[in-house]
Amino acid sequence: MLDHIPAADLTIEDMRAAHERIKPYIRRTPVMASDYLNERTGAELFFKCENFQEAGAFKVRGACNAVFGLSDDMAEKGVCTHSSGNHALSLSYAAGRRGIPCNVVMPRTAPQAKKDAVRRYGGTITECEPSTSSREATFAEVQARTGGEFVHPYNDPRVIAGQATCSAELLEQTGGVDAVIAPIGGGGMVSGTCLTVSNLAPHTAIYAAEPEQADDAYRSFKAGHIIADDAPKTIADGLLVPLKENTWHFVSKNVTDIFTASDDEIIAAMKLTWKYLRVVMEPSSAVPLATILKNPDVFRGKRVGVIITGGNVDLDKLPWLGA
Repeated sequence: MLDHIPAADLTIEDMRAAHERIKPYIRRTPVMASDYLNERTGAELFFKCENFQEAGAFKVRGACNAVFGLSDDMAEKGVCTHSSGNHALSLSYAAGRRGIPCNVVMPRTAPQAKKDAVRRYGGTITECEPSTSSREATFAEVQARTGGEFVHPYNDPRVIAGQATCSAELLEQTGGVDAVIAPIGGGGMVSGTCLTVSNLAPHTAIYAAEPEQADDAYRSFKAGHIIADDAPKTIADGLLVPLKENTWHFVSKNVTDIFTASDDEIIAAMKLTWKYLRVVMEPSSAVPLATILKNPDVFRGKRVGVIITGGNVDLDKLPWLGA
């Protein structure tokens, strides 16, 4: 079982097995482009639109791989997790498709749209304070009470193998790129990207993008060891969690660099993609474009895969309303 092996032992065959396992439950999301954004950045950008997943986020890939990889005995008591939103709703979606219970711990400050989606897919929410320590303490109580199988939002080899399928599709759909960039919080998507790209396109650079106000991955990368913040605050609510040992393995080994952007820059990039790419994305998904705009010399003249990780937005609380 993948949950019992270290992420360092994951292979490209684990990604391929995950892709076969989850195909009935996910969408092969489109890759989109914008002439305006290409001209603005001087790069050829290929946006992998994971916001078009049924659950609205890439995390359905890892969640489905974990849920449908469980034995019947393991699945009997359901699954449980803690998440600021997209993993919670994705795990609820996957559990609902298998017909098993799903209990999730979410910060009370999580977007209402994400809480609503968890409940719509059949998940049960227990709220906690918006800090890593509160989240983990509350989760320990929930798991003890329910006995569900813990599917960590990112520090789980089953989840990483599932997320790795996204960049495999991206490489197929584009015919190859010079670089791939994705948002980073806990590092699940970036780790999956590293697993796939380092094996299938080893000359492709892998970049991560992070909010300045929650830049623990950036500081960890520069320091050479994990630095964890307990309760960062940023408009990019999906990127509030720290790296863990499984994701740090990939980040420290395979990532070329990590760039950061301010909340104002993230909002500006979000508005650009809504306007010119014409897709709904959440603030966390706009961080890569914000960092491309901020570091044009790195990306100019290159073919760049940009992973749009999610589109679960509270439309009554858009970050530019009232500004």
